[in-house]
Amino acid sequence: MSTKLATPQELLSLGRVELGTSSWVQITQEQVNEFADATGDRQWIHTDTERAKAGPFGGTIVHGYLTLALAPAFLDEVLEIASYDAVLNYGVNKVRFPAPLHVGARVRGHVTLLSAKLRDKGTVEATYGIKYEIEGKDRPPCAAESVYLYQ
Repeated sequence: MSTKLATPQELLSLGRVELGTSSWVQITQEQVNEFADATGDRQWIHTDTERAKAGPFGGTIVHGYLTLALAPAFLDEVLEIASYDAVLNYGVNKVRFPAPLHVGARVRGHVTLLSAKLRDKGTVEATYGIKYEIEGKDRPPCAAESVYLYQ
């Protein structure tokens, strides 16, 4: 179930509010390898499945930045805004990676609107808290505040 708004300006009156929880997502080794190729981060804990079995995590783990990059998908699933010209990633605050996300594990995002403010030319700046959850685990693989600009 998602929160539905007509315009980004409606965010201004919501205050701090939990928007919802996304569906589970499973990151594959193929996705991790493609991310490694795209970013140049080919550290063996992410890409070498055989070596990683004997490594500190008992298998390959998803890059922290790939995990973080799930934020827009999680947000899109829990918040629907019908009308705006563009939405831009403006920044990320307080990013932490408390626990590894193993390749093949399921992860989802709990999204909270932390604040919204009006900027120049009608732009709305919204800050969302996103706490990632690994199925069956207590510690999150990521927690962050993601800042978006709606124009």
